[in-house]
Amino acid sequence: MYTYGAHAVTSILRKNEFNKEFTSGSVKSYDSNQLASNDPIEDTRSEAICTLSPGILLAVFDGHGGPACAQVLSKRLFHYIAANLLPLETLDAFIKDDARKELIEAFNDRSDIVGDLKAIYDDSFKKYANKLLQEAINPLQVPEALERAILNLDGPHLYVANIGDCNAVLGALTEENDWHAKKLTKEHNTENLAELKRIWSEHPESEKKTVIKRDRLLGELAPLRSLGDYRYKWPVDILNKVAVPMLGERAIPQNYYTPPYLSAKPDVYYHRLTTKDKFLILASDGLWDMITPYQAVKLVGEHMQGKMFFNPLKLPRKNIPLSDINDLLLHRKERLKSKPKDRNAATHLLRHAVGGTEYGVDHSKLAHLLSLTPDVSRMFRDDITITVVYFDTEYLRQCPA
Repeated sequence: MYTYGAHAVTSILRKNEFNKEFTSGSVKSYDSNQLASNDPIEDTRSEAICTLSPGILLAVFDGHGGPACAQVLSKRLFHYIAANLLPLETLDAFIKDDARKELIEAFNDRSDIVGDLKAIYDDSFKKYANKLLQEAINPLQVPEALERAILNLDGPHLYVANIGDCNAVLGALTEENDWHAKKLTKEHNTENLAELKRIWSEHPESEKKTVIKRDRLLGELAPLRSLGDYRYKWPVDILNKVAVPMLGERAIPQNYYTPPYLSAKPDVYYHRLTTKDKFLILASDGLWDMITPYQAVKLVGEHMQGKMFFNPLKLPRKNIPLSDINDLLLHRKERLKSKPKDRNAATHLLRHAVGGTEYGVDHSKLAHLLSLTPDVSRMFRDDITITVVYFDTEYLRQCPA
């Protein structure tokens, strides 16, 4: 059996890492990374700023049954959200401008949509933008327009929209200087009783034993809400006409009587950021299958405190005595024992999630799991995608209560 050495392990873990720093606003920086288990990886991630309104957008997309849907979402969804954040007059000017600029500026964007699909998606988005403008003018749509308007993602306001089984966890420092993990989201799976009750209520009593089977929707799908997955949404006649000729009879799940069975409606959570809130961890369930929210927060918190040792030593003042410099160097040498191996916090989480034990990271375990081929690797773990977002404490301190 072949396993990787320490250098190879680190190269694999750091292959997809990325960091972005900001000069203003509530978000100081973010670290992101991905580790594949499937080939190709089914997860995607996306980060961007809005160009015509304030706001930073960050997302993790956990794909299944292939990477296509998650990839399309990572390219398209932010444009739709950014359009919703525009004031009416700005939206109107944007629609009328033939040479309109992009609504978002994406970071670490490594792929593009092929030509034919791009034209279709652009046309679809133009229709959506026009629809937004028409609905916003209609007095009957005022509540919805107000809801869109307050989703201003900059400043102390944090909104998290969740569909499926990814999670967002907030890392905060208590008055006693201990780390506290606040899970902001709830998974849409069979462990969520409220979600089960919702699905049962939407279908006849006669389907109660078949709509959820083997802890899956219709015995097939683990997440109970998702984007895409038309096989659980479209009427039977459309599936017969469109899907069956391509996929065969398996295109229609067993016990498919009263569609739709699947919703793409997100649960939206709001949190008002305070100076105690230090970072947010967004991650696909591949991470949460391996470590708890508290373990993740503690790891990132310790990483924050140890990361300072990546920077050169700065003397606190001029003309400092040599004896004081010596004391500083001795103190720094002792504290260097806590210096993390990785500068990127998402990579730090990956290393501990995959190779962690109660005594720390076990290199042999980490190397073995990373050396597995995709068909075997999927027996041990899922794709993992992580974004760690750091908040600017001083900026939040100056925000009005």
